[in-house]
Amino acid sequence: MRFICFLFLLIFAGAVGAFAYFNQQEVTLKFFDRSLTAPIAAVAGAAYVLGMLSGWTVVGMIRRSVHYVTERPIVGERTVTR
Repeated sequence: MRFICFLFLLIFAGAVGAFAYFNQQEVTLKFFDRSLTAPIAAVAGAAYVLGMLSGWTVVGMIRRSVHYVTERPIVGERTVTR
């Protein structure tokens, strides 16, 4: 099983490397009055990392909410209302 996971990791890394190699042209990003010129691979990588971070925080908030809602009070303990 580890070999299969390692194989998928190698294939994914190869695909990322090929994408970076074949897309070396630069792109200009504009946001309000600012602009940034960077290679397409760097922009795609930054978007991927930002997406992972935002997804991680959303999943964390949902987990905390579900944990809070499904939390049961201990028998004999008073319930505290918030």
